[in-house]
Amino acid sequence: MEHAPRSFRASLAAMLGICLVIILIALDSTVVGTAMPRIVAELQGYDLYPWIASAYLLGSAITIPIAGRLGDLYGRKPFVLAAIITFTVTSAACGFAGSMTQLMLARGLQGIGGGMLVGVAFACVPDLFPDRAQRVRWQVLLSASFGVASALGPTLGGWLTEHFGWRSVFTINLPVAVLALPMVWRYLPHIVHHEEGDRSIDWLGALLLAVSVTTLLLGSEAIQTHGFADWRGPALMLGAIFCGALFVWHQHHSASPIIPPRLFANRDALKLMVLGLLTGLSMFVLVFYSPLLLQGGFGFSPKQAGYLMTPLLVCITLGSIVNGRILPRVARAERVIAWGQIGTLVSCLCLSLLGPGAPNWQILLQFALCGFSLGFQLPNLTLQMMAVAGKRDLGVGSALIQTTRMIGSMLGVGIAGVMVNARYAHDAGGAVAALKLESAALESLMDTPQILIRAADQQALAELAGRLGFDAAALIEQARHALVGGIHLGFVLCAIMAALSIAISLRLPRYEIAKKS
Repeated sequence: MEHAPRSFRASLAAMLGICLVIILIALDSTVVGTAMPRIVAELQGYDLYPWIASAYLLGSAITIPIAGRLGDLYGRKPFVLAAIITFTVTSAACGFAGSMTQLMLARGLQGIGGGMLVGVAFACVPDLFPDRAQRVRWQVLLSASFGVASALGPTLGGWLTEHFGWRSVFTINLPVAVLALPMVWRYLPHIVHHEEGDRSIDWLGALLLAVSVTTLLLGSEAIQTHGFADWRGPALMLGAIFCGALFVWHQHHSASPIIPPRLFANRDALKLMVLGLLTGLSMFVLVFYSPLLLQGGFGFSPKQAGYLMTPLLVCITLGSIVNGRILPRVARAERVIAWGQIGTLVSCLCLSLLGPGAPNWQILLQFALCGFSLGFQLPNLTLQMMAVAGKRDLGVGSALIQTTRMIGSMLGVGIAGVMVNARYAHDAGGAVAALKLESAALESLMDTPQILIRAADQQALAELAGRLGFDAAALIEQARHALVGGIHLGFVLCAIMAALSIAISLRLPRYEIAKKS
């Protein structure tokens, strides 16, 4: 169906509404990351630390492709409105959580709202601006919104946590939602691309997708908790692969698939999905474990850690703006993704060498390079997938990039968690064994990195040291080195994923900016 041309004012107002939605997502993810060490310190349960992120990712990964497909079939506006309300209500539920388990469940529900937002928000841009050259310019506005909100997030999260407690970080979504809701309601057009024909959706396929993603998460967490030697982790991962293969097979035989089989058959789309997975893995390890490195490993306060992490997220905006300026001017626009991945490779290797005594300017510079590099990757993955998917599958194509990034994030947290925990257990456990003291209380206190971020545990260790006659400060220092060494291994993993991404990016199809969709 053809829609009448929209005025610049109406298009700008609609884009501002979408930008507020993007700010809602970005603020939540970054303020929570900075507050997480303090949340663990108050609610305890370091063993559930990765689950707070994984529960959100699980809800998002399941919801994104379904929301993307529903948006293609019925128009995106109703789902954007419903997602804003869902996201805000569940944010309040997170703030009222009384235990790590309650917070994990609330974050899972919040992930459903976040997945709906991501699944439909990015695909609104080509609805408003079908011309690719215009789309690139307006996409910069989304990237800038994400970057500015992300830049404010760590510092804001640290400041709120120190002055008002960690629960306050979940209230920041409310004023943004209050602004976003009327803007989207008033100005975002309700555009439907499938007004004729069958508009049903494959709910059995949705169930298979949910089972495969959930099994993948459970397998990742089982490996993180029990290691590769235990049968549960590998068995669940094999189950996830089987369910995923069954989902793909079912999509080829479904009358109304969630993900059209033509996208699975498109080699270029598959390359972009793999790149989305690898980018999500690297990005989430950086965003999720950097606060733990700075606070637990280097001893910074939440406010200081937020300040030092700010360049990582500010420079995503800067990189996206530069990317938007140069993309229409380069002969091989698809190669720009590889430029960003080279920067990620270098910056992750530098971060893996970062020690506790590093000057602040060095930490700021290395996080800035990480962020700038990601700014050359995130918008281009979405833009190129939209070009590959075509107008009928814009929503599901965009959603596939976001979904694979979420799945990559889940894998990244699981794999990095295995590395961090194994290195910590080896080094910290060795330090405790060297004391040659038979003390279950000492072993329990030093069992996880929670000792590095919880003042009550450190006080208990000091009292125990007074009774048993060992140096508590030296033991804490050894535990810090153990945690730093484990997180460094996670950064090396990110560098390896960046190297693999470069090899794939150099084989992407030619991307022509001037061509109409």
